[in-house]
Amino acid sequence: MMAMNVHAVRAIYSFEMARTGRTLLQSIVAPVISTSLYFVVFGAAIGSRITEIEGVRYGAFIVPGLIMLTLLTQSVMNASFGIYFPRFTGTIYEILSAPVSYLEIVLGYVGAAATKSIILGLIILLTAGLFVPLRIAHPFWMIAFLLLTAVTFSLLGFIIGIVADGFERLQIVPLLVITPLTFLGGSFYSISVLPPAWQTVTLFNPVVYLVSGFRWSFFEVADVNVAVSLAMVGVFLSACLGAIWWIFKTGYRLKQ
Repeated sequence: MMAMNVHAVRAIYSFEMARTGRTLLQSIVAPVISTSLYFVVFGAAIGSRITEIEGVRYGAFIVPGLIMLTLLTQSVMNASFGIYFPRFTGTIYEILSAPVSYLEIVLGYVGAAATKSIILGLIILLTAGLFVPLRIAHPFWMIAFLLLTAVTFSLLGFIIGIVADGFERLQIVPLLVITPLTFLGGSFYSISVLPPAWQTVTLFNPVVYLVSGFRWSFFEVADVNVAVSLAMVGVFLSACLGAIWWIFKTGYRLKQ
């Protein structure tokens, strides 16, 4: 069994992380400002009418949902742009012909995308603390959900970056799929307030399980059992890993 080429992984990872430094305004500042605006609109405007949900102040209740919204969209976008640019410029062929395994390529790109998203999520968590008092009942599980979600959706973004055949295609899933699913996934409300029929429909939204599990780690309040949330993350993670294995095995969109 060949040893992992740590230098190759570090090189890809460092290059992608350096790109964040060059686009700091777009990568970090813009999402933080957008999230702050959500606090102003939802926390102040709606929070004045809805004081508490399941014993949690509304301003604090929406924090996990806002972090998850940013985490999902940024993970997908960071990873998809990261792998798409080498395809667009043709440098992907240099990477594929180098003594670098597929696993090392994935570790470099997905690791960098997940790291960016986690840093951004933690910054937003600190920003939220300026607006509302927060408590984290289960810090370990909060970090676990943060890591698992960032890695899983970075893998999804990696797949999108390989499959996409244009810059506009990179935006479709984050903007037209991930964001609506997050808004409808209980980010700003508990699904228990919905009519029974709509509660059943909502349970088909995978983001519900992510938001619910993440919120439980803060307030011990969840729309679905935390074990089910973890299981759903595991299923999605496995599906993404399987898709990436197939892409590299067949060379789909890589050798064309």
